[in-house]
Amino acid sequence: MAVRLGWHPSKVTNIEKGKARASEIDLVQFLTMCGKDIDFFEDFRRRYKTAFDEYVVQVHEDLRTVAFAESTAETMTSYSPRGVPGLVQTPEYADALYRLGGFVPEERIPNLVRFRIERQAILRRHDRPTCVFFVHELALRQKVGDDRIMEDQYAKLLFSAQDIRLVPADVVVPSSGCVLWSYQKATSVAYCEADLVNVFVEDPGAIARTRLLFDHLDQVALDARQSRAKLAEYVSPPREEFDGRGPRLA
Repeated sequence: MAVRLGWHPSKVTNIEKGKARASEIDLVQFLTMCGKDIDFFEDFRRRYKTAFDEYVVQVHEDLRTVAFAESTAETMTSYSPRGVPGLVQTPEYADALYRLGGFVPEERIPNLVRFRIERQAILRRHDRPTCVFFVHELALRQKVGDDRIMEDQYAKLLFSAQDIRLVPADVVVPSSGCVLWSYQKATSVAYCEADLVNVFVEDPGAIARTRLLFDHLDQVALDARQSRAKLAEYVSPPREEFDGRGPRLA
């Protein structure tokens, strides 16, 4: 590609990896060489305009950027104060959660659930990212769907316990939740998901504050062994709590 364009190979690499911003002339030449037409160029230019912004806002349903960021991350750290992290949700929990929100048209929910579950494949890769999911215990106490949905969700969390750190119910954390993706040769990205929009942040100051949050959570959260023991209590509560139905699968 570099030879055909008359560029230095490093220029092609830096543009493709987002290490350097391409000029409009560069984009025209590159995309023309790829066989793209003017309509493709105009659409790409519109999206590329914000590619180097330190704060990027996208509509909530646009999850392509999230999937790409997850799939290329070396480490992934998240804090979830109000629900189970998407990468360790069961399909039934995800479906019930979307329906509780009221922000998503019902006909779109099955596709959103399918996409969320497909994203979980990165946790089964041989080169999967190193993950730490900080989950506030109050999120586990919120009933999403019926008892069976919650039982299955607790069991899945216990199965994924090596990645879970529980924050005790009596600990106050002044954060609405976020994710930090770190990369081997790229800038770290912080991500916040709201009801209406998704926000991606590369601002160094914001990244530093996000790391401080996770440093604090590391201090106040249960360790891996304690978290697993606590999750086991949710999976197998005392028999009397369930009207004689017996303990759940541990």
